Amino acid sequence: MTNIQIRKFEDEDAESVKEIFTLGMNEHLPSSFMHILKQPLTQMLLMCTFCALMASSKSFLLPILAVTLLLAGVRQMIVHMFSSYIDASFKSDLNNISEAYLKKKDSCFWVAEIDGRVVGTVACLPAENTPECLELKRMSVRRSHRGMGIAKALCRTVADFTRDRGYAAVILYTSMVATDAQKLYEHMGYKRIREFLLPEFFAKMINFTLFEYRLDLQQDEERN
Repeated sequence: MTNIQIRKFEDEDAESVKEIFTLGMNEHLPSSFMHILKQPLTQMLLMCTFCALMASSKSFLLPILAVTLLLAGVRQMIVHMFSSYIDASFKSDLNNISEAYLKKKDSCFWVAEIDGRVVGTVACLPAENTPECLELKRMSVRRSHRGMGIAKALCRTVADFTRDRGYAAVILYTSMVATDAQKLYEHMGYKRIREFLLPEFFAKMINFTLFEYRLDLQQDEERN
């Protein structure tokens, strides 16, 4: 059986953490693109563009080229949205994890290590708008090491940390396209309690939804 070690973050882990986070975020690009293509507004725009150019040019080539360029533009907007989020995450906490988590009360950042290699991450800190909860953040596992129980072990680490400090629950936020993460959290006993759109104009336009999940620790103890 593979020996998985969950330990607190150390400064030499910084580049591995950033790599895992960036790779994990970029995995959502294809599903986000498919989500946009399924939106009625997107389909109407593509259809109207195709029909208008078809009627005016009486040629298939120009409409197909225009739709292809539109799709490329949509993909670039998604790439920009994710790149902006990754950059903002680096600036907010991932560029200085020790200051953001390890030196603050009731906060921590852990890595999962196998054979000396960092393969997973998770963190928690007091939730801004829910004082009785800690918020789980920065959960990610390398694709090559999934299905080994690492994510579950990281979730349990956060739950134990939260319980030991007397908090009632753990909350987290995940996007609608992170379907594997949703299944994991629900399997671990989290309940979806709210959904909302991101405030950015483009996110609202494409109906990009975030889900809030909550794990009540008393119920978690009873379930176990």
